[in-house]
Amino acid sequence: VQLPLVSGQPYFKNLMGKMGLQARGTGGVDSASTGGTWDISNADRIGKGEVQLCNTLIEGAAKLVKWENMMETGQRSAAETAIFEIIGPQYPPQGLSLGVQKLEGWIQAGCGDTPYHCPEKGATFPVDVVPAALPDLSKHSSCMADFFKKNPDMYDKLKDKKTKNGVNLAHIIKTGIDNPGHPHIKTVGVVAGDEESYEVFKELFEPIISDRHNGYGVNDTQPTDLDISKISDIDIDPFNKYVLTTRVRTGRSIRGFRLPPTIGFEERRSLEKVAVKGLLNMSGDLKGDYYPLHGSQSYGPKPNGMSEADEESLRSMGNLFQEPDSTLLLASGMGRHWPDGRGIFCNDKRNLFVWVGEEDHLRIVSMQGDRGKPTPEGKMIKEVFARFIRACDSVQAVLKAEGSDFMHSAHHGWILTCPSNLGTGLRAGTMVKLPILSGRPDFKTIFHIEKVESEIVDLLTDIQKGQSEYDKEVRDIQHGRKMADLNH
Repeated sequence: VQLPLVSGQPYFKNLMGKMGLQARGTGGVDSASTGGTWDISNADRIGKGEVQLCNTLIEGAAKLVKWENMMETGQRSAAETAIFEIIGPQYPPQGLSLGVQKLEGWIQAGCGDTPYHCPEKGATFPVDVVPAALPDLSKHSSCMADFFKKNPDMYDKLKDKKTKNGVNLAHIIKTGIDNPGHPHIKTVGVVAGDEESYEVFKELFEPIISDRHNGYGVNDTQPTDLDISKISDIDIDPFNKYVLTTRVRTGRSIRGFRLPPTIGFEERRSLEKVAVKGLLNMSGDLKGDYYPLHGSQSYGPKPNGMSEADEESLRSMGNLFQEPDSTLLLASGMGRHWPDGRGIFCNDKRNLFVWVGEEDHLRIVSMQGDRGKPTPEGKMIKEVFARFIRACDSVQAVLKAEGSDFMHSAHHGWILTCPSNLGTGLRAGTMVKLPILSGRPDFKTIFHIEKVESEIVDLLTDIQKGQSEYDKEVRDIQHGRKMADLNH
């Protein structure tokens, strides 16, 4: 029977099993289908009578043909409604979305409603109940592992604590337990489940923050300086031949909601609603629209999200995140309910992007330029920073009008999911073409270089805490100018 549309769906194999049928390719068992043609037969051989098995095939084949015809004639939604009555929900929180079903099993395990559990990847640390004893961390490399190696008694002291939202120690350390890391690549090993996590578990977080942020102390305060008028007027490329693009990005968390590692299904939808209201309130050169991830059913105006083509276009340009494809993120809980409640805001000029519902509530990115060639716009980092600040201010104004705000404290600065991003959370960067300078064997040690590819250098600031946004931006401008001078 020819079923190119029905058999092309990720749930086809599951559907066959639920219907008591077996689908084989035209070459027999374990062979592939040719043009959507399948050899359909009853799956059972024993325990049922001959007539019953024959009727299973007849009734099942009739349904398959009916659904194929419905999909051919524009009635896919109705066909899938009938199919899902047989195989169950194909969307969170009861099931996995169709897009997720196309991914590898170890990724699917972290995209449903339950905490990540994947023996294949060694990710089995539970979060519903904190284990009585801390697992062996002798082979782990992370700030979290170092802390417990030095302070083994702290596990017993912290294991019974919870925030008001129910975030426990296991939620915080699971990603560091499930991911041993590498001796030469030291990860943080913890995430915050909500704003209160940093206070309830401060005996764990503060030493890790100090370790990650060059000795930042428990009594230190984080400066915040968003004064656009103070940004340097230095021309980072007076030769107009090296700088391709400039960007400024940061994260923001919205007060009153749990952070992505522990946020609930309906809570995430409420977060999206509040965030999008603030984003759509922006005007002038910030005005734009919100595009949910393809397959997301959480946003009424676009009930199935953006098209696959639009999603791929944004990703190919580096402007959109994708499903979490690392055990670090999955064990953190970042993939739950994927892709529901997630999307991207793009302004009409396509130089401001705001990710909603990824690793942080919001990831705000202001950028401009051309990756293919130097342009006057590409080096105007002051414009990029100004747009970034105006976007932050505009969204924050709406949140305050709604009785909320961004998470912020005098000590930690802007509160984000990972301690590595506390402080400003800001990364200012520029992509520059430096064929001569980048050829030096000691080039990467001159500045903090994120990436070098075909003489294209991605230069960024790398300190989150202890410096204000102004300090970091000036530092990036000075570095960009110095590099251009050295290469010229």
